[in-house]
Amino acid sequence: MRNKRIRLLIELMVVVLLLMGCNTTKFVPEGEYLLDKVNINIDTRDVKKIELKEYLRQTPNASVFGLFRTSLGIYSLAGRDTSKWVNKMLMRIGEEPVIYNPALTEISSQQLQLYMQNKGFLRAKVEHKVTLKDKKAEVEYQIFSHQPYRIRNYSVQLNYPELQAIAADTSRSLIRQGMLFDVDILDAERERITSRFRQTGYYNFSKDFLVYSADSIKNTHQVDLSMQLRDYLNNKNDSLSQIIFRKFYVRNVFFEINPAEISTPDQTQEKDTVWFRNFAMITPRKQIIKIDALVQNTYIDPQSLYNDANIEKTYSGLNSLGAIKFVNIGFEQVDTGLLDCHISIIPGKAISLSAEVEATYTDGYWGGATNLNLVNRNIFKGAETLSLQAHGAYELQENVWAQEWGGQIGLQFPRVVLPFASYDFKRSLRANTEFSGSYYYQFRPGEFRTSNLGTGIKYLLNRRQYTHIFDLFEVNYVYFPEIFQAFRDSFLSTGIFNSYNYENHFIMRMGYSGSATTFNPNQPLRNYHTMRYSIETAGNILYGLDHLLGSHPAEDGTYRLFNIAYAQYFKTEYNLTYHQIFDDNNRFVYHAGLGVAIPYGNADAVPYEKRFFSGGANSVRGWSESTLGPGIYKRINTQRRDFNQTGDIKLDMNMEYRGKLFWLLESAVFMDAGNIWTIKDYDTQQGGVFKWNSFINQIAVAYGVGLRFDFSFIVARLDIGVKLYDPVLKRSDRWRVSPQWNDVAFHIAIGYPF
Repeated sequence: MRNKRIRLLIELMVVVLLLMGCNTTKFVPEGEYLLDKVNINIDTRDVKKIELKEYLRQTPNASVFGLFRTSLGIYSLAGRDTSKWVNKMLMRIGEEPVIYNPALTEISSQQLQLYMQNKGFLRAKVEHKVTLKDKKAEVEYQIFSHQPYRIRNYSVQLNYPELQAIAADTSRSLIRQGMLFDVDILDAERERITSRFRQTGYYNFSKDFLVYSADSIKNTHQVDLSMQLRDYLNNKNDSLSQIIFRKFYVRNVFFEINPAEISTPDQTQEKDTVWFRNFAMITPRKQIIKIDALVQNTYIDPQSLYNDANIEKTYSGLNSLGAIKFVNIGFEQVDTGLLDCHISIIPGKAISLSAEVEATYTDGYWGGATNLNLVNRNIFKGAETLSLQAHGAYELQENVWAQEWGGQIGLQFPRVVLPFASYDFKRSLRANTEFSGSYYYQFRPGEFRTSNLGTGIKYLLNRRQYTHIFDLFEVNYVYFPEIFQAFRDSFLSTGIFNSYNYENHFIMRMGYSGSATTFNPNQPLRNYHTMRYSIETAGNILYGLDHLLGSHPAEDGTYRLFNIAYAQYFKTEYNLTYHQIFDDNNRFVYHAGLGVAIPYGNADAVPYEKRFFSGGANSVRGWSESTLGPGIYKRINTQRRDFNQTGDIKLDMNMEYRGKLFWLLESAVFMDAGNIWTIKDYDTQQGGVFKWNSFINQIAVAYGVGLRFDFSFIVARLDIGVKLYDPVLKRSDRWRVSPQWNDVAFHIAIGYPF
């Protein structure tokens, strides 16, 4: 009966998609055609199709899996009477049909041919064929590339030594012998040279001053290429050349806060000017932000050479301050070789308050949770960000309320807070400092009460596509004021649960985490990958001090601080995500994650809160959160949550197709695999230890579908995961070819899983 329900649900979803795809020509006017398909055929591998698609001026309606045009299907469900609200709603959330336009097809052919010629295929030809049938049009572009032109020799002939040195640097040049005669790369090389040259003070130089001379070799499809300056710049004594090839220095930097108010003709308007190291801040009325915060995040320095790169860095640095809404940078020539920099700043909204409320249902128990967030992005008038978060969750368990509540506070300074270091040294680091504190309390009826108190300091650095976070230190104290005797007798004394997880312990850790991405916002349809990585260690300083001072261990063999055993471990994680993009509406996303945590020295196990979990909305989605593993460990069915389902090694492998359905709704089809394992063979986690000769057979596999609601500022999602391979079951039952309802897991979450 359960199998029939699952099968019926899948069949119903397929039928709905098919119905949406029917009658897609309903709103196509008589005598016109729905653009149904567009194909590009090309006879060379030197050019990728994904690059060609960007030059099509007309493409069909978005589709899911390349089969179901759900957005168009929703639109087609509407009636022709647009005065009815139902029809208006369907048309608004759907997508009107794309009507075939011969003129746009002709323009697309021209654009494709121009693109091929720019890539070095100077004799390329593009033909298109249109098939009209049943009010639908299919367009096929055929690209005949012919033999491309390639660069045989490349030389640089510039009459200025500094410029010549930059352009002739073969280690950085984008132009290589034998490469395609690619106009885009040639232009990028001009931009590279210009950018480097302007970084050395040449404010008036432009890439348009650089030109190429190309000489094709007859019957060889090869080109000899050279770079020169425009003719009118080759005379160094010419007045124009002297202006263009003059180095400029920055004299002063002016921060103008709310420039519209500063320039008001009202004579009663009060203005305040504050000077600091040749930086000046001009602000109306009372001071909105301190000049030090602006100087710390400005890379344009007075009394230094003009540098193009420092402008982009300054934009990035100032825009990262929560107290600032808008930044504009301009320069004014004030004397021969001198510039004044004017930075216009519009402050943003300093205070924001948000709240989240949710209902929960876990294994028959209903509950609710709420989160309150208060942020002040300019608490001390220096762009410092104060964040306050409060959390509360309650769940009714057999007439007793389980509780979890607490909060955390964070204070971030837009500079390095480092005692005894000079101002210039701290400014050169270009980092933020964050102080944090937290307290959480948890009560589980019939089990235990616990409190967690923590504090820490970290430094945060952003470098273009890289992010670095250094945890100088973080301290956590976990305290169990009460463990109910029945729980202790049933699970701790008997060894069912690891008693280490329920002892007071102290964690003093330090670590590093970072991320990197190859995503280019200027080319959003190009494939890219992201990486996240971290490493942390705890207890080493305390352990070293104990040995240095000759401290004596307690009766259980552990060293203690304030009579509390402290944890000692090493932990690292690495996650890699790759986005394979087909178009605006369809992509595959691949993810792999690996984590390892090793206890040593003063600890026999990694603290519970620092161990890995498997299952849930961001892991193997056929299992609920923390219900998979370790290894082939069998879950204790008598407990709503099994606290032994943690591990020291974690492996996640995921593949997900994401496609837009209609309006705000996106779809997903996914396959997940993974598990967790323990480093040591703990008595409380039988079958959980990692072994090279058996871990492959213990990797769980799940599949499923999902829906995402993309509100641009936030993504809410619902995933339905189904077990495909359950390593815990006996061998004959592991492959779940006929899944039961207990093989299905539902997940509601915020954001994409990876």
